[in-house]
Amino acid sequence: GIASFRYDKRGVMASYKAMKKESDLRFQDYIDDAAGWLELLKKDKRFSSVIVIGHSEGSLVGMVAAEMAGANKYISIAGGGRPIDQILLEQLKTGSQELYELSVPVIDSLKRGFLVKKIDTKIFAYFRPSVQPFMMSWIKMNPQDEIKKLKIPVLIIQGTTDLQVLVFDAEQLKAANPRAELFLIPKMNHVLKIVDGNREANAATYKDPSLPLAPGLVGRMVTFIKNNTAAP
Repeated sequence: GIASFRYDKRGVMASYKAMKKESDLRFQDYIDDAAGWLELLKKDKRFSSVIVIGHSEGSLVGMVAAEMAGANKYISIAGGGRPIDQILLEQLKTGSQELYELSVPVIDSLKRGFLVKKIDTKIFAYFRPSVQPFMMSWIKMNPQDEIKKLKIPVLIIQGTTDLQVLVFDAEQLKAANPRAELFLIPKMNHVLKIVDGNREANAATYKDPSLPLAPGLVGRMVTFIKNNTAAP
């Protein structure tokens, strides 16, 4: 009894042709796209309410779009609770001290509003010149500030074995919006699968579509969606 609507973000797969030049893309473009879809769905009389679910980067996109376009509820899954520069540096430091040290001055420059023309080949994929304006626009946004603005029911879901986003991030979101519900799923990783092994085993799940979603994930979302109570 719950309809779902999903789309490829601009520049990806079926939305590839909607992409402007990478150097012209800003984080707000993704938010505006989501808000546009939300406004369209709200006008469709087949639906009694519209709930936004955002995963990872989409958590921040979704929470801002939900506030802009007036969603009825919002669910964050594996969403960062800090500006992306902090999370990215943490990820890089965990994976490679060298990449971390190369990235620090680049991120510092982007935070101050200055592009970096010369990028070491080892971090080029992260900070190529054409993606820097997008990164700069993303760094300016703090998920804690945005989730505070939501007056609708909010559910924050986080796995305990996530390599990219920490339980700490979910707790930061919860602290910023105390009315929100926080649901931790033991051993769920960033791609919503259960992992018992090490980092290598965790990373292997990213490329294994045969693995089921973590038990409890869908059920908790369904309960939240079908609950008719207003924001606490």
